Amino acid sequence: MNTTDTNTKLIDSYISLLKNMSTQNKLELISKQTSTVKKDLVKDKDDFYKAFGGWDENESAEDLIESITGYSV
Repeated sequence: MNTTDTNTKLIDSYISLLKNMSTQNKLELISKQTSTVKKDLVKDKDDFYKAFGGWDENESAEDLIESITGYSV
């Protein structure tokens, strides 16, 4: 069984569980799920930019070398 089949079955199982919920509870669940997805997107974006940024300090080259190596130049 591939991942797509597993995910489809999992989603179908959740839908089966949720079909008896009230409309208000379904809307609240959607709202909470949307919030978690938005947080995931922000985290992914932040992680991406952290992986590729420049040095965001105004240190001199000597100070930077010392902070990285621990040795004074």
